[in-house]
Order: sequence, then structure tokens, then C-alpha cells
Amino acid sequence: MKIQYLLTLLIAVSPLYLLMAQIEDKKKIIEKGAELIKVQDGFSFTEGPAVSRVGDVYFTDQPNNRIHKWNAISDEITVFKEDAGRSNGMFFMLDGTLISCADEENQLWAIDDAGKEEVLVSAFKGKKLNGPNDVWVRPKGGMYFTDPLYPRPYWEGIRGDEKEQDGEHVYFLSADRTELFRVAEDLEKPNGIIGTPDGKYLYVADIGAGKTYKYEIREDGYLINKELFCEMGSDGMTIDHRGNVYLTGDGVTVFDMRGQKIAHIPVPASWTANVTFGALDRKTLFITAMDAVYTIRMKNRGVW
Repeated sequence: MKIQYLLTLLIAVSPLYLLMAQIEDKKKIIEKGAELIKVQDGFSFTEGPAVSRVGDVYFTDQPNNRIHKWNAISDEITVFKEDAGRSNGMFFMLDGTLISCADEENQLWAIDDAGKEEVLVSAFKGKKLNGPNDVWVRPKGGMYFTDPLYPRPYWEGIRGDEKEQDGEHVYFLSADRTELFRVAEDLEKPNGIIGTPDGKYLYVADIGAGKTYKYEIREDGYLINKELFCEMGSDGMTIDHRGNVYLTGDGVTVFDMRGQKIAHIPVPASWTANVTFGALDRKTLFITAMDAVYTIRMKNRGVW
């Protein structure tokens, strides 16, 4: 009897049991029997996962100033780029160019497949940005990025909450890169950002207010018809082919198109920074969380 009791207690308190017991999946979007897998740890702070056309995921280790590549076939992780501009959020364009929020110098970069960078944005109206944080490229061209203020120890001449811009906003850079303008100026601290694959709607997480908003995208890039999507902010975010939106922070929380919570995936880390869908079939959810990266297989697939 004592042995049976001890075995029962051991199972009940094991990390895997506790993790799986806490998973919520009301709409069965997680593959049956799927488990959260730690791919690799030993990083300082992982962020910015972006999926390439073939399903590989590029992500950043911001404190160590590197961009890493996860090979979706071999499951191996290699260094793609050193001196990565302290890259944070990233997103791939259709032509394979990697767009990066390089906040070492408060810039937005375009990186080619050889790792060579080009500065796309370095200022707005002659003043430095706060520090581009996350970015989404719309299918028709042009890109949206958030610009919150998170003072970095590697910045020079910036102390406390001082900033050159008059607030923390969302910007749009036109496809021909000739126009840069603000599209949302009434948020506290915009952070995560993702759009729908048809290019009609944009989701922006206001992590400062603890809310996520949905906007309609106009042809010229401006945003209209702002509406509250859910009462939760987010660091990074992604979307699947059924329109479910994945937010991060305390693990990964999933909301359907109506803003109703349908799933929660706990992650054994104090903070989950970002998420995307990887692998060729786009059914592997790739998660960056503190010093490690994780994967879990889903029924729904991501979009690219």
C-alpha cells in the first residue's frame, strides 16, 4: 500500500504530469498525444521566431547578439548571424529577406540569406525611434512594426524613460520603402503584432494596457475600425489558418476569431516571449521562452 501511494504521489508531482495536466484545449487544436519538447537551452533570452519558406525557424538570442536557425528536418540549431544588431522581433518576406527589429541602434533591418544587413529605417521625422520590437509583413507588401520603449543597458545617451519620439506607436513602411508613417498613436505600449494571411486585418497587443486590438487594413496601409479583441496583452504573437490568435507571456494562450479563449499551453519558464509555426507543414508550434526554445505539434497549421 505504501509503495502504491508513493508511486501515485510521484506521478502526481512530476513536472511532465503537472505540465500536461494544465494544458487547456477546448477546440482540440493540439495534436493528440503531443507533448511540449525542449529543443535546446543555454541561451540568455530567446525572441523573434520567424519561419522561412521551407519551414526552418530563425530566432534571436538578444543579450548575446545572435540570430540562430532551427532546422525543421534535423532539429538542429546553428548560428545564422553574429553581430545581429540586438535583433528582437523578425519576419520573413516572400522573397526570403528576413526583416529584423534591430534595436541596438533603434533600427529596422533587412537581412539577406548570407546574413548581410541593410538598414530600412533609422529614424522618424529626424528623430530616433524608441526601439522597434516586433514586425509583420503584409502579403501585398509593406510592413507594420511596433515601437515601444524598453531602455537597454547597451544604449548610449538614453537613461530611464527618456525618448526622442512623443510616445510609443505603431508604424507602417510602404512596399517601395519611400513612405513611413504612424498608424496607431493611442496605445500605451504596443508590442506583439500579426496580420491575417489575406492582409485584411491586423492584431496589435498593447502589453502596457493588457489588451489586444484588431484593426481593418486599408489599401494605403492606414488602419481603421479599431476594436478590442481580448483583455490580454502579449509579447509576441502568431495566427493559424483558422484565424486563431496565439498570445504569449504566461505560456501560450490561444483565442478564436471572436476573441474567446480556447486553449492554454503552459511553458516551464518565467516568461514566454514569442511564438510561430514552423516545419514544412506549418504544424509545429515553435516557442521562445527565456533561455530555451520549445516545440509542440498542432492540428491546425500556421500561415506564411
